[in-house]
Amino acid sequence: MSEEFKQRLKDYADGKLSDEEKSEIEREMEKLEEYQAYVNEMLVNERSSDVIPSHANNDPTSLSPKKEKRIVRRGKWKARISNALTVISAILAITILSSIGTALFYGAGDPSRNDKYRDAIASAISISQPNIEVPLSSQGKVFFMQEVYGDIDKKVGKERVTVGKYTVNFLFGLPSVNMDWNERSSPSRVFYRPDSPAKASSVDQDGAPQEQSKEQKTRPSSTKSGDWSRLEKLPEGTVAEAYVSFNRFFSTDELLKQFENRNMEPVWFAVDTGPNDRFGDHDGIITDPVGFPSYPVWHHDDLTVTSYQEEKRGWFGKIVSSGGHYPSIDTYGDGELRNEHFIKSLRLLQQYELIANRVAPFIDVDASLAYVEQNGVRLYGAVITGPVKELLTLREVPWVHDLRVGEVRLWNWTE
Repeated sequence: MSEEFKQRLKDYADGKLSDEEKSEIEREMEKLEEYQAYVNEMLVNERSSDVIPSHANNDPTSLSPKKEKRIVRRGKWKARISNALTVISAILAITILSSIGTALFYGAGDPSRNDKYRDAIASAISISQPNIEVPLSSQGKVFFMQEVYGDIDKKVGKERVTVGKYTVNFLFGLPSVNMDWNERSSPSRVFYRPDSPAKASSVDQDGAPQEQSKEQKTRPSSTKSGDWSRLEKLPEGTVAEAYVSFNRFFSTDELLKQFENRNMEPVWFAVDTGPNDRFGDHDGIITDPVGFPSYPVWHHDDLTVTSYQEEKRGWFGKIVSSGGHYPSIDTYGDGELRNEHFIKSLRLLQQYELIANRVAPFIDVDASLAYVEQNGVRLYGAVITGPVKELLTLREVPWVHDLRVGEVRLWNWTE
């Protein structure tokens, strides 16, 4: 459109043109309208031919409704698979990150948190479970979970027999305990505490063992309670585990000397922690004893390190190898060392109260420790193992009050 024509249109709108000029402009505008209508019609026809060609129905490459549905369905499945892969990738990423976090959480420190937990668990078991040993292993999981597990072993005769499975699961350091006993196992652990003041002391003021009363020395063996008749019925070629209660208290060294020349082995000692009235028992029966094994369950700081070596692996890894030894123990002595280790284990459980409450729920660690620190370590019972015929000889021992039979196995003893 020329500038002259634009000016004439403006003058037409302003009423500045003559009648002849107005007529001429109007005729030009009518022509423009006809041109515009023609152009619009052509554009519509071109668009229609692009969308639906005239030969579409005859085109062999056109899609049928069935093919269209198939393509739509395939697209939906692709979208679903894509979403599923996204979710799986996110879960894998979270799992990997949580595994790394779990390893850092339980592996931090020297010794690591995992080693400290295992130490506390082993100590709680040794104190609260007579003649029970659980060689512990640990396995890291995801989401800050850790499993500590092992077989429940008892010493019967000269061998250790497996009587169950022990598992402790941690979540952010919070433990849950599961003990799965074998069907044939009999976790009997009944002891009797001396209830007479005359029996409450094993040594006099000078430290010498007190003489037994005439009544104790001459008491007929038939008056003793316990499973003696059951022990008599066991075949001679068997070994057994026996829970033996005394009618007086012994020091650790004194009690060990009593078994030095006997063909049997004491494997666990019951320690006096006061009358068991915290749970309403006033009859001297102890069903949840506190004690320690004959061979201590050593702590990580009991190890004397004699060699240590580190070897770096990669950017952040390293391999540590060390060697050392734990204190040596005299089979029938070192009572003071055993007592100190027992008290140390109680103090350790005070630091790990959650573990102590789960592993040894019926033991009042604070009260037991306070009583032992005030009164000393005094023994009123022991778990003893050996040939059945040898255990029967304890019925004639004046300071033996009661015997309960535990596990029994075929002969495995060495004379």
